[in-house]
Amino acid sequence: MKILAIGDLVGENSLIKAREGIEKLKKEENIDFVIANGENVAGGMGITERSFKKMLSMGIDVITMGNHTWGKKDIFNFIDHEKLLRPANYSKGVQGKGYGIYSCNDKKIAVINLIGRTDMNVLSDNPFIVAEEIINQIKDKADIIVVDFHAEATAEKIAMGYFLDGKVDILFGTHTHVQTADEKILTNGTAYITDIGMTGPERSVIGMNVEASIKRFVTSLPERYKIADGECIFNGCIFDINEQSRRIKKIRRIRI
Repeated sequence: MKILAIGDLVGENSLIKAREGIEKLKKEENIDFVIANGENVAGGMGITERSFKKMLSMGIDVITMGNHTWGKKDIFNFIDHEKLLRPANYSKGVQGKGYGIYSCNDKKIAVINLIGRTDMNVLSDNPFIVAEEIINQIKDKADIIVVDFHAEATAEKIAMGYFLDGKVDILFGTHTHVQTADEKILTNGTAYITDIGMTGPERSVIGMNVEASIKRFVTSLPERYKIADGECIFNGCIFDINEQSRRIKKIRRIRI
């Protein structure tokens, strides 16, 4: 089985690139299951029902979110959709769900969405404790467990990788929009990468207009961010799993 994880979609133009990338990889790599982070797809902050439906139409099986989950208020019209996940460690009682279990090739794939607490400015519960609680609940219900850890701090992501090594099959990071070159299979078999990158404008500052971003840093004034124009890149990662042994055979970064 091959699972494709796509890095944060940034802006509406990223939808075009994502569709092209998914079609190409499904044809060339025989992808079975697709996960994508959609928290930046609508104007760089949040997701709309229109963009959500477009993501589903291109063959994405699960859409994860992050610190901009509530960026567009119409999310409450579809937040309970089975294919949309928001961070599981948001405060108890928050609408939506943090994990789901999906059928693929006669296997059950559990996907968990978590958010980090270091430098994120989001009130949330401890992701380490919440992750362990969820895994204990679902470990006998799922054949494969995947985690999207949406976090700022590299150290927090690496620590989570070691913490969950052997407890989950795949752990990939999102949020920083820069693909890291540290993909590996950890000691106890968990496939790990700190960040799978971004699907969005290539000439940009993590998806935002270059000139506006520079002005913010040079002047320290609150220049309004806006999505960059131009050609988009597609970043992600393919995880190749032996369905019988449930062991990761290979992990490969993707940049198109």
